[in-house]
Amino acid sequence: MHACCMKGAANVNNAADWFLMIAAGGLIAVWLFRRFYVWLHEPPASRVYRLGEGSEPDPGDETVRFLTASGYEVVSGKHRVPIEIEVDGELMQSRLFIDYVAVKDGRTWLVKTVRDRMPIDWTGAGVRDKFLVYALLVPSAEGIVYADPRERWLRTITFAIGTEA
Repeated sequence: MHACCMKGAANVNNAADWFLMIAAGGLIAVWLFRRFYVWLHEPPASRVYRLGEGSEPDPGDETVRFLTASGYEVVSGKHRVPIEIEVDGELMQSRLFIDYVAVKDGRTWLVKTVRDRMPIDWTGAGVRDKFLVYALLVPSAEGIVYADPRERWLRTITFAIGTEA
């Protein structure tokens, strides 16, 4: 090929290379922006507890039978949530227990059962102090079902944070 034709072919290849590089760079920039945007707007994963496999619910259990009769499908039994607390540099251990996880109408509910030695103050502050921690711990749950299978009653508790009454 003649020298002047070779120079023109090199310019065409050079322009195509530049176009591909700019297109690839643009796609990478868009992908990075989207990942940053999603990361910025999602809750920190380290503060959201993901429920693992709880114990298998016992179909003969009084609470499981009561929840089933009330229209809930009990999908797992007791969940133990370990908590590490640090106060002035001193580490302490604690835990929370979720008695059951149940589903009704496609919505997941955390279930706490009545404990005789732990009465509930049915005021806004009392309910908040007792149950808000569970709603914040598992925000994907619809709310909390507080059940008393012996007396045959249950209450559903949901929280709307940041709304004025």
